[in-house]
Order: sequence, then C-alpha cells, then structure tokens
Amino acid sequence: VQLQASGGGLVQVGGSLRLSCAASGSISGYNIMGWYRQAPGKERELVATINNGGSTNYADSVAGRFTISRDNAKNTVYLQMNSLKSEDTAVYYCRTQTPSWAVRRYDYWGQGTQVTVSS
Repeated sequence: VQLQASGGGLVQVGGSLRLSCAASGSISGYNIMGWYRQAPGKERELVATINNGGSTNYADSVAGRFTISRDNAKNTVYLQMNSLKSEDTAVYYCRTQTPSWAVRRYDYWGQGTQVTVSS
C-alpha cells in the first residue's frame, strides 16, 4: 500500500487549507484512514481518523475547526482545516491501517506534507 499526500503549504492565521491523501495498492476492504502531525521538538500526535463507514475521531485541539472525510471509491482521505492557528504548524502525515481484529493486518504512513501557519 502506498500513500500520497498533498495540499500542504503556507497560510496565515485564520486561513484554510485542504489536505488530500490517496492510497493505492492492495487495500483492505475495511480500513481506517487518518491524519497525524508532528511539530518541531514534539511527538507525533493524532489529528483525526475516519473509517469506511464514516465514523470519525478528532483531537480536542482541532475539533470544530478541522473536518476529515473520505471517498471510498477513490481510496482518498481529506482534511479540511479552517481557522488555522500558529500551533497547527507541523508536518502532517496520513496513515491507513486495518483494525486489530482484521484477518489482514497492515499499517502504512505517507511521506508527510508541511503546513505552516504564519501570524
């Protein structure tokens, strides 16, 4: 499985960006896709996840500002980021994994895309 992320860039505080991540290869019928981020000097953290059925999970720090969605037909996950803050500056990584109960287990990460929010 390969993940190709895009959409990062430089934006001012209060602005918006939309990230995309397309998965290709031997993708399991049921999988969870998500976005994580890592700021300089900090550990990688969860931003949001979504499963095939559309159930979502958000970090408290982004709830109400970010929206994760997916197009199952295109195996693509999106992250709409609104009302961006300087503390959202980080490298954003997409991830796809199968749940612990799945017969076929995998866990793949994309290459990361830089998001910089300037004040």
